[in-house]
Amino acid sequence: MPKGGEQKKVEAYGISDKGKQRNINQDTIYYSTEPVGILQNLFIVADGMGGHASGDFASRYTVEQLVSLLSKTKNGSLISQIDSNIRLVNNMLVRYAAENLDMYGMGTTLVMATFEENTAYVANIGDSRLYLVGETIRQITRDHSYVEELVSNGQIKRGSEEYNRQKNVITRAVGNPAGVTADYFEIDIREGDKILMCSDGLSNMISDEEMLYIIQNGYDLKETVKTLVDRANEEGGTDNISCLLIKPL
Repeated sequence: MPKGGEQKKVEAYGISDKGKQRNINQDTIYYSTEPVGILQNLFIVADGMGGHASGDFASRYTVEQLVSLLSKTKNGSLISQIDSNIRLVNNMLVRYAAENLDMYGMGTTLVMATFEENTAYVANIGDSRLYLVGETIRQITRDHSYVEELVSNGQIKRGSEEYNRQKNVITRAVGNPAGVTADYFEIDIREGDKILMCSDGLSNMISDEEMLYIIQNGYDLKETVKTLVDRANEEGGTDNISCLLIKPL
């Protein structure tokens, strides 16, 4: 659990791009290197699902409401505050969909992070990802997807034709009337490490190895993020692309 103390400076830069083949951007990103309520900083990537405006609304509404609620927190456990507010926003989104039937079935992925001292606290729902990048690249979050469940059960292999055909079918999302459960991760950050957060419009287009190469050889955060998004578009840009790169100093 967080112990308090002075927070080292955090740098961040993010882009959310429509991609080459979509008419609307259903992704939403948010980042603040300044405090948000009891959080010393906050970083979010959300990938909306649903027809046209509903996916866009789901991700934007979820992020805006979550930031608003968290900004009002004054005390309590960091993780419990994040968890209770994610559940509250899920209920709010479900209620909105019930009152606006043209948005029935909308939902969104959600990956969020906050840093305190040398530790990152991460929450994840869906298949947007968070990577720890240093000398190597390591996916911290676990995709909540149909194919990852099959992989875990030994029924298919990751990267197989069947895996690639169905990898966009997710098993958890904000907006589920039955409720939502986030996975939580706590990771140690070392000097020189970076955190990459992204929607699947990036991770489906370029390999982890190429992402690592670009990040290790980038001049600064802005240039590096732009290069990552450009490469995803060069590879087809079949989905919206959101990329957020963080450097906890």
